[in-house]
Amino acid sequence: MDDMDDMIALIEPSIPSLRRYARSLSRDASEADDLVQDCLERAISRWGQRRRDGDTRSWLFSILHNLAISRWRRFQRRGRHMAIDDVTDAALSLPASQSDGMDHADLMRALASLPPDYRAVLLLVGVEQLTYAQTAAVLGVPIGTVMSRLSRARERLAQLIAADSVIPAQRAHLRRIK
Repeated sequence: MDDMDDMIALIEPSIPSLRRYARSLSRDASEADDLVQDCLERAISRWGQRRRDGDTRSWLFSILHNLAISRWRRFQRRGRHMAIDDVTDAALSLPASQSDGMDHADLMRALASLPPDYRAVLLLVGVEQLTYAQTAAVLGVPIGTVMSRLSRARERLAQLIAADSVIPAQRAHLRRIK
């Protein structure tokens, strides 16, 4: 029972961070909950396979990240399906928003438009406050790659936010007709 207590003591404090990271990756609350659930199931079932001297938090984030990548690949192959009965009118329309809501939406669009590798590094270091070494372990890349991706992600995010429109294709283009 002592191993079970250790497992609970090491995993439980990471659950809010895992949920936050999953939600930022998937941008859907129910899908994020499913991701965290799958992550926790995998962590518990493979508890004996983890490195005893390793960082449990990084290990959990690695599992979650790999599950998210697998889901993205599966969605790309199959596409996302939703039952027509589950779609509400609110999901088909956008509510009116004020300045703060627009700024938040711009930031979320800017994050979404970043390549997945950049977004993952930015979220793990900036939001989840993992160290570069922990982030490198989660993503399975060298620390130098984490540092360069983070630098590029920050630069690209700043460019996107500085622009009046996050996605240039969404800008209204006026043409003069003579």
